[in-house]
Amino acid sequence: MPLRLDIKRRLTARSDRVKSCDLHPTEQWMLVSLYNGNVHIWNYESQQLVKSFEVCDLPVRAAVFVPRKNWVVTGSDDMQVRVFNYNTLERLNAFDAHSDYVRSIAVHPTQPFILTSSDDMLIKLWNWEKNWVCQQVFEGHTHYVMEVKVNPKDNNTFASASLDKTVKVWQLGSAQPNFTLEGHEKGVNCVDYYMGGDKPYLISGADDRMVKIWDYQNKTCVQTLEGHAQNIASVSFHPELPIILTGSEDGTVKIWHANTYRLETTLNYGLERVWSIGVLRGSNNVALGYDEGAILIKLGREEPAMSMDAGGKIIWAKHSELQQASLKALEKEEIQDGERLPLAVKDMGSCEVYPQTVQHNPNGRFVVVCGDGEYIIYTAMALRNKSFGSAQEFVWAADSSEYAVRESSSSIKLFKNFKERKSFKPEFGAENIFGGALLGVKSVSGLAFYDWETQELVRRIEIQPRAVYWSETGELCCIVTDESYFVLKYQPDAVAAAAENPEKITEDGIEDAFDVLGEVSETVKTGLWVGDCFIYTNSVNRLNYYVGGEIVTVSHLDRTMYLLGYIPQDNRLYLGDKELNVVSFQLLLSVLEYQTAVMRRDFDTADRVLPTVPKEQRTRVAHFLEKQGFKKQALAVSSDAEHKFDLAIQLGDLENAYNLAKESASEQKWKQLAELATSQAKFELAQQCLHEAQDHGGLLLLATAAGNADMVTKLGIQADQAGKHNVSFLSYFLLGDLERCLEILLASNRVPEAAFFARTYLPSEISRVVELWRVQLGKVNEKAGQSLADPKDYANLFPDYAASLQAQQMLAGERTKVIPAEDWKDIMANYERKPLEELNALADEEDLIDEPLDDKDHPIAGAVEEELEGGEPSKPEEVVAGITTEDLEAELEMDLDNLKLDDIDTTDVNLDDEELLED
Repeated sequence: MPLRLDIKRRLTARSDRVKSCDLHPTEQWMLVSLYNGNVHIWNYESQQLVKSFEVCDLPVRAAVFVPRKNWVVTGSDDMQVRVFNYNTLERLNAFDAHSDYVRSIAVHPTQPFILTSSDDMLIKLWNWEKNWVCQQVFEGHTHYVMEVKVNPKDNNTFASASLDKTVKVWQLGSAQPNFTLEGHEKGVNCVDYYMGGDKPYLISGADDRMVKIWDYQNKTCVQTLEGHAQNIASVSFHPELPIILTGSEDGTVKIWHANTYRLETTLNYGLERVWSIGVLRGSNNVALGYDEGAILIKLGREEPAMSMDAGGKIIWAKHSELQQASLKALEKEEIQDGERLPLAVKDMGSCEVYPQTVQHNPNGRFVVVCGDGEYIIYTAMALRNKSFGSAQEFVWAADSSEYAVRESSSSIKLFKNFKERKSFKPEFGAENIFGGALLGVKSVSGLAFYDWETQELVRRIEIQPRAVYWSETGELCCIVTDESYFVLKYQPDAVAAAAENPEKITEDGIEDAFDVLGEVSETVKTGLWVGDCFIYTNSVNRLNYYVGGEIVTVSHLDRTMYLLGYIPQDNRLYLGDKELNVVSFQLLLSVLEYQTAVMRRDFDTADRVLPTVPKEQRTRVAHFLEKQGFKKQALAVSSDAEHKFDLAIQLGDLENAYNLAKESASEQKWKQLAELATSQAKFELAQQCLHEAQDHGGLLLLATAAGNADMVTKLGIQADQAGKHNVSFLSYFLLGDLERCLEILLASNRVPEAAFFARTYLPSEISRVVELWRVQLGKVNEKAGQSLADPKDYANLFPDYAASLQAQQMLAGERTKVIPAEDWKDIMANYERKPLEELNALADEEDLIDEPLDDKDHPIAGAVEEELEGGEPSKPEEVVAGITTEDLEAELEMDLDNLKLDDIDTTDVNLDDEELLED
C-alpha cells in the first residue's frame, strides 16, 4: 500500500530563476536567492514578500539563514560572501571568498563556522567570531565543488559533491578527505545526509540522471533511484518523514519512500527546471526553487504520532523507533502549567512500518501503529506483536476488544478479539472511518453511523467531518468539520424503539437517534471528552473546553499542541507538540464533575461535589450555572461580589442586593437597586437607594411621581447644598417657591437668566436684579451695563408693568394653597391661563374686587397697585419724578447712539456657561 502523504501547496512565489532555498526555524519565512542578484524573503503564512534586497549584479547561487545571529549569508558569482542582518537589511560584512563562483554555503549547527564551496575546486571554513578568518582550506576535488553538507549526526564531518563525478567526506581539522565515493557516470550536483538515527546514509544526484544512496560506513552504494529525464539538481532526505525528495532539470520533483525506495509521487508545478530543495528539521514544509519562481509545500501532517493511556503512560514514534515515557514518576506538585515535563524516555524498539499514527485502545492494554498502508497491534507493555494487517485506516470501538479497518474506499472489516468478524461495503463508499460508540463512515453523501454489532445504519447526517469524538459513556458525540463543531446527544432508547418499529427507519436511518445540543464556529485541532465536558485545542492555539453551551478558555498556547489525555488523579490535562515535548495544565476534576452533574440535572451529586470545588473556582462555576439558567444556585455558589449583585438584581432579590450594595458602597449599584425597588413598588427602599447614590434626578422623579411635597422640599435643600442647582431650582419651582428659585439663579451667578425669570414671574424683583446685572456687565463695558433699562426708570418700555405687579400679588396667594388632586379636571392648566386678562376681567367687576378666592381657587382680582406702593396714589404714567416721557425717550435715544458695540470687550463673558445644567 502507498504511503499516506497529504501534499498541500502553501505558497507560490513567481520570480526570476531561483538558485537556492532555505527555511527559517522560528519565523514563517522562506529565503530564496535569485539569478538576477537579488534575495527575497517570503512569509508563507501571509503570502507576502516581507523583505527584498539586492546583493550584486551577478547570480546569487547560495543564501542561508543563520538564525542565532539574525543573519542571511550569501555567496555569488562575484566570488564574494556577504552577511546581512535580516531584520534591518544592513550589510554587516563582505569579503572575497574564492577565485571563482561561490556555489554552496553550509552553516555549522553549533560552532561559529560556515563552509563555502566554489568553482575554484576548493572548500573553505570561515569563523565569524574571528572576524571571518579563513580557518581551513580543503583541497582534493578536480572540478567545480557544487554542494557541501554538514553531517547532522557528527558535526565534525561533512560531505561535498563535485563535477569530478565523486562525493567526498571530510573531517574538520584534516586537509585530506576521509574517503571518496565513486559510482556516478557524470558530474555530481548535490548531496545530503540522512537525519534518522538508524542508517548511516548519504544521498547524491548527478548529471547522469541517477540518484544514489550510499552507506558511508561501508562506503558502498545501497540503492540507485532512476526515473528522472534530465540532470538531478537537488536531493534531500526529509528530516521528519520517511521520504526522499529529488529535483531535476526535467521540471519534476519526485518523492520516494526512504525505506522501500518506492516512487510514491511526482510533482510538476510547471515552473520549468528545478534548482533547489529546502527542508527544515521539525517541520513538514518543503521549499522548491524553479526557473520561474519558488513554491512551498506541506507534506503529511505535523501532528505527532503519540498516544497516552488512562494511567499516564505515553508511547510515541520518533522516525521508525517507538519510545515510552511515564508520568507516574513526576513530582506533580512541582509541575508548572505550560512547562515542558522532564520525562524519562525509554526505547521500546523499532517498528516494522513507518508510524503515522499511534493509538491506545480504550483500556490501554494494546497500542496500534499505522503507516505504509499497514497496521500492527502491539501489547502496550512489552511491544509484542499481537496482530497485523493491511489498512488505510484503523479505529477502536468503545469496547476495547473491537476494532475496524478500512481496506479501501469501499470495504471495511470489523474485528473482535483480533479475529475478523464481519466485512461490509457501505452504500456510498468509505473515504474515512471514525471509532467510538458507533462506527462512523465518511462518504460523498456525508457521515453515516453504523451499529458495531449489526452493521445496521443508525443515522446518516449530511456533513463532511474531519474528526468524531465520543464521550466515555457513549451519550455525547462531537462532530468536527473544517470550520465548526457540533455537539450531539445520542438517544439509544429511540434507536431501540425504532428497531421494533421498522416504519420509523428511513433511508437516512433513525431521525430521533441524535439531538443537536450546540454548534460552535471554531476549528478544532484535537479534542477529548471528560465527563460531559469537551476539551479541545483550536486553530489559534487556545486550549478550551465546552460544557452546556459555555466555552471556557483554560490557556493560550504559545505553539501548536495536541491533546494526549486527562488524568483525574492529577487534576491535569496533558498535551504534546511535534517535537515530542509534553506539557500539562491544571484542570480541576471537581469543577468538571460539578458541571457534568449540572448538565445531567443531577443536583444531588452537584451539591455533594460543590464543597470540593476550591473557592477561587466558585465564580467560574457560578457563571456556568447562570448560563444554564440556574441563577438562584449561581447566587449561592458565586464568591465574586460583583457577580452576586448582578444575579441578585436579575432574580429580583432585594435583600441580598441591598446587603451587597451596602458592602460595596457603589453609586452604580445603589442606582440599579433603586430601579429594581421601584419596579417592585418598594418606594421607601427606592428612596433610600437613590439617596445613597446621590441621584438627585431620580429622587425628584420619585418624589413628583408620588406627589410627595415634603420629599420635594427636602430634595430642594439637599440639592442646593450639594451644588446641584438644576435639581434644586426645579424642586422649588414645582413647590411654587419662586423667590427661592430666583435666589438660586443669583447664587449661581446666572444674573441674566435671573433678570428674565423676574420679568416673567416676579416683576417686583426686576429692579434689584437689573441693578446686579448692570454691575456685572459694567465690569466688561460700562456703557453696555448702563444700557440695561429698569422699569422704575423707563416704565414706558415695560407695557403692563403695573398690571404685572398686581398679577404677581394675585398669583402669590394661589401658590400657597394646596389643591386636591381630584380637582385637576376643573382647574385650567397654567399654560392656558392669561393672568393679565384675568386681572382686567376682575377690575371690570368692581363688586368682586375685594372678594376672596373661592374653594376651587378660581382666579380673582389681586390687590391694586396702590396697595403694593403702600396706599399712595400713583402718578400718571406720562410724568415720572418730574420728567416727561418725551425727555426719557430722547435721553435713551442719545445713549444708544453713543454706544459703540464694537468697542465692547466681551472676552470674560461666557454666554455658554453650562453650570446651571450640571447634575
